[in-house]
Amino acid sequence: MMVDSHAGSESKSEGQFIEASENSPSSSSLEELDRFCKEGKVKEAVDILGQLEMQHVHVDLHLYLQLMQACGEAKALEEAKVVHDNITRLLPTLNVSTHNKILEMYSKCGSMDNAFLVFNKMPNRNLTSWDIMITWFAKNGLGEDAIDLFTQFKKAGLKPDGQLFIGVLYTCSVVGDINEGLLHFESMGKDYAIVPNMDHYVNVIDMLGSTGYLDEALEFIEKMPLEPNVDVWKTLMNHCRVHGQLELGDQCAELIEQLDPSCLDEQSKAGLIPVKESDLVKEKEKKKIAAQNLLEVRRQVHEYRAGDKSHPENIEIYAQLRGLREQMKEAGYIPETRFVLHDIDQEGKEDALLAHSERLALAHGLISSSARSTIRVIKNLRVCGDCHNPLKIISKIVGRELIMRDAKSYSICREIGVCKYDSAVPTLLPGALISFEFLMLSVLLFFIACVCEMIHKTPRLANAQEIKSTSNPWDILENMFKHNQRVY
Repeated sequence: MMVDSHAGSESKSEGQFIEASENSPSSSSLEELDRFCKEGKVKEAVDILGQLEMQHVHVDLHLYLQLMQACGEAKALEEAKVVHDNITRLLPTLNVSTHNKILEMYSKCGSMDNAFLVFNKMPNRNLTSWDIMITWFAKNGLGEDAIDLFTQFKKAGLKPDGQLFIGVLYTCSVVGDINEGLLHFESMGKDYAIVPNMDHYVNVIDMLGSTGYLDEALEFIEKMPLEPNVDVWKTLMNHCRVHGQLELGDQCAELIEQLDPSCLDEQSKAGLIPVKESDLVKEKEKKKIAAQNLLEVRRQVHEYRAGDKSHPENIEIYAQLRGLREQMKEAGYIPETRFVLHDIDQEGKEDALLAHSERLALAHGLISSSARSTIRVIKNLRVCGDCHNPLKIISKIVGRELIMRDAKSYSICREIGVCKYDSAVPTLLPGALISFEFLMLSVLLFFIACVCEMIHKTPRLANAQEIKSTSNPWDILENMFKHNQRVY
């Protein structure tokens, strides 16, 4: 284990540390820090880090890298900031690789603002730096920002590699922009002489499948120059489940079973069409995952479950929720009780919505954090519509930025009450009375938004020939493999 035991000495460059005695207290603390990092106990590790700093003991770089990884995996943003602050004071000149680890840490914590600040201040960047930012912008729900960053990358005269294109194609899949995704896929070989590998093909299939173009995805697979593997068929099969193409999904399952039966779960092996609906319901109940939300308050991660009243601040949490509900109703909110499946009266359904785990986490965040601070809630399942839609109203009432991340999406609402990732058409609360004039105005605004989006995307195309090719994105697929088709 390596430490710098000289208090007040000049900052060292990477790798220049003095070894501690094996029996010294600092050596014992370093071993404890190493253990906490490996066990993912981020808070305890950062506490040890603070003790070592008070003793003027500087931790070796590899331990900082371990701690960064642990912070990212735990999504512990406050601890991540402490680690970043410590390492920049210890090592004022970081190499590209270490900077990339910091980018990854902030990105996994969901804080792309901090990641982008680090990215902008980096004296040198490599392709991995760009790849991390593009990929994690998309993973954190900022697909348009990811595409804009790739546009800046190309304008700077830089040349992407195959790995970077995987992130770009994934981004196009996230935003559902098939047209741009296919153009980027085509430009790999045409403009950069990059031969697509299986990961690129899987991303294109995911992009087509996620938007419901399953027949086109199958045609794309049939024209691939590579023999499709399990990932290809599994990607298509999963999208068949989502879009109700059960017959095609069963065919994919059969191909997967021929290639690697271990990749199929019991439901897939039995076929996507259940023999008895009652059996499927019973199986679903057995495997049902409890919804839970995570919220970090004062460097402690709290877990919430729907209807839970065991929290020490339970009375304050529910009082906050009831108060918010009254303010929301005054602002026009009508509870969407259709999300409550229990056979109870209307008032009971409204109370059931109040006890959703994401609401509990949000209320605790409001009463436990400082005024105007951002509240981040992470849920392991999908957020229901009645918890997502009121997020905009709550943001406006409390004057805070609210961030809600679930298994499929990422929503950011600021105090103006606008959710950054809603569609261009304003979301109207159920039961609201809308005049004909307002409806026509909404249609006009939607039309203007569509025109602006088309104008915004046009400069991304390299030349007039590409603009012409966008008239029918499927022409790209048709021309892409016309000289390289496989026959089954």
